[in-house]
Amino acid sequence: MSGAIPPGSQDVAKASDRLTFVYLERCIVHRDSNALTATDDRGTVHIPMAMIGALLLGPGTRITHAAMSVIGAAGASVIWVGEGSVRCYAAGRPLARSTRLLEAQARAFSSQKARLRIAREMYEMRFPDEDVSHLTMQQLRGREGARVRKIYAAESQRTSVDWVRRDYKAGDIADSDPVNQALSSANSCLYGVIAAVIHSLGMAPGLGFVHVGHDLSFVYDVADLFKAETTIPAAFDVVASGSVDPVNDVRRLLRDRLMAEGVMERAVKILRDLFLDGATAKEEPLIMYDEALSIWSGRSDNRLSSGQNYG
Repeated sequence: MSGAIPPGSQDVAKASDRLTFVYLERCIVHRDSNALTATDDRGTVHIPMAMIGALLLGPGTRITHAAMSVIGAAGASVIWVGEGSVRCYAAGRPLARSTRLLEAQARAFSSQKARLRIAREMYEMRFPDEDVSHLTMQQLRGREGARVRKIYAAESQRTSVDWVRRDYKAGDIADSDPVNQALSSANSCLYGVIAAVIHSLGMAPGLGFVHVGHDLSFVYDVADLFKAETTIPAAFDVVASGSVDPVNDVRRLLRDRLMAEGVMERAVKILRDLFLDGATAKEEPLIMYDEALSIWSGRSDNRLSSGQNYG
């Protein structure tokens, strides 16, 4: 076949080492060798896709088949962003060729005891000064609601931005006050970044431990771990600055903060720590690259080599 040879799994950056996201709008996205190009009436920009976690495509964007092929080979996520809502329509093949993390996630999801343990550990990450080891899910939700309200109130006091409540209408970001518009826009970008990490590690975005019933439930679970230090203060800061375009200004501010806070690297570590024991977690390089396909033996987690006839 003609054209550039697509990058192999060892030729692209690990999820923890990537840039967070690139947002594009009103342009044509194409491919030049193993890079993406974004072209509008001002010219063409080259984007090294192997270093990007998520590509956010805004209004007026067109993308070619060739561009999608290099995105898939790079194991990145593509999210179409429209008026305050995010829909993850496409994702490249995971960087992980092992299903180790996916299997660990599925085992924890299918056990009520393990599922509650994961939920508690997530809450402990958000509120480290509280002991939640004995709380039920109902009690955890109550604690979370009270703490999140305090976070909004503290940001309002810090920035002198009026705050009433979280208020937004899905699909109509303009139907809310400026700080809620900024929050919706910022959260959309964060969801795209977290979706990229989850896809890259080969995990299931729909198997959530706090959120349920949605194909991005686990994305919302993990994103909640970072909102208090990223999207919420960014939204209040943008409005406090007097921005007349909070939806777009907060995206630019958040992009810098996600990089400065190392959100992608930290998200990878959190997922490994939640689902892998210490010895297995140290084998991360093995998780990222090709592993031999196996056949389940029918007993516990024993496996047989594939490519053989066992008849």
